[in-house]
Amino acid sequence: MIFEILAVGIIVSAILALFLDEVVYSVAALSGIFLFTALLYYLNGAIYAAIFQFVVGIGTLSILFLSGEMLGDKTKKTSTAKTGGLIGAGVLLSLPAIFLSVSGQTAAGSNVDIGDALWNLRGIDVVLQAVVIFTIALGIGIVLYERRKK
Repeated sequence: MIFEILAVGIIVSAILALFLDEVVYSVAALSGIFLFTALLYYLNGAIYAAIFQFVVGIGTLSILFLSGEMLGDKTKKTSTAKTGGLIGAGVLLSLPAIFLSVSGQTAAGSNVDIGDALWNLRGIDVVLQAVVIFTIALGIGIVLYERRKK
């Protein structure tokens, strides 16, 4: 049941991150996605992948928050009805994940733990993800520097 709750949290956070008008609130909703994803990794035994996901999420959020505040335009207040509708849509979209279960059996002949699959076997992906985040941070830093010069 905990996995279904985390799936609902990821879906609702993703919908809110996409459709909220205020940048700060969208970044806050995105933090929910990173947190719930890290919890899923942790509960599946991939502790190092969960820690890395959490740390990369914190770095990404700080970059997005700073760039959103510096470069974004201020918008007017959003209605609570729209926000409530978005949360309701997220809950409705996640109902299949709650009521339809997927078999927990692993494939025949598969002796790989999820922690090994996400960390040991795919270490290069983790390093490349860190490089992408660093490149984004560098790009946003350059944009902010150029904007300050004007």
